[in-house]
Amino acid sequence: MTVTEPFFRLLPSAADDPPGTQRVFATGSTAGPWFPDGQHMGPPSALLVRALEACDPRPEMLLSRVTVEVLGRVPMGELTVTSRVERAGRTIELVAAEIAAAGRAVARAAGWRLAATDTAAAATERGSTMPGPEAGREIPTPAGWLPGYLDAVDWRWLSGHLGESGPGRAWGRLRVPVVSGEEPTPWQCLAAVADSTNGAAARLDLNSWLFVNTDLTLHVHRAPRGEWIGLDADSVIGPEGLGTAFSVLHDEGGTVGRAAQALTVRPR
Repeated sequence: MTVTEPFFRLLPSAADDPPGTQRVFATGSTAGPWFPDGQHMGPPSALLVRALEACDPRPEMLLSRVTVEVLGRVPMGELTVTSRVERAGRTIELVAAEIAAAGRAVARAAGWRLAATDTAAAATERGSTMPGPEAGREIPTPAGWLPGYLDAVDWRWLSGHLGESGPGRAWGRLRVPVVSGEEPTPWQCLAAVADSTNGAAARLDLNSWLFVNTDLTLHVHRAPRGEWIGLDADSVIGPEGLGTAFSVLHDEGGTVGRAAQALTVRPR
């Protein structure tokens, strides 16, 4: 299916909106594969990162870690996004953002911003061992999965794929803007794609098991660059209903950081 709508369209602000508030409309491009009225968490994660980036920005400060907490199913339609500085500082600061639907918070994010420093002489970043997106293959979305977010991302699979159990390696590139009229930043692309870590890393049969992530944490050791984001993803399932999905994050220049998601696991 061809998806052309941006994930979100900007709406006019209300007269009584407090500072740092934006209203958006979530389009059908945000829809998850399971519920016709709920979003995949990739688009809301990107929207929260956008709010963190726009919150009292300073060019000398870089996002180092972002954690997204999933408070409930994020609906399509009108949403309110707010942001604030939680802890101001000269070299370290904490910013936060929240998405609400009909007055109820449905997702929150917190991000640490750290002062940029020239550490090139001390850098220990390893080169990527993951072939580039040109080496991947396009695989159709599994039958019965609903259109939306998965179609709004250009997926190139190196190993495994959605709907197949086992670890997976894939590249993803957004086909649509996060917000209408804007070019998504590399950090927004990172968040939108990295939320699929759980899907790419799935080790359980989707027909027999439910394994849902309650969060997404992204740590980077350098700022991401470009539009392609690579996931080298795997997961571990424990004996007590808990699991963890994790991935090494790449851009076309090499490794960027790590993603992790807590999973609640139970039989269907």
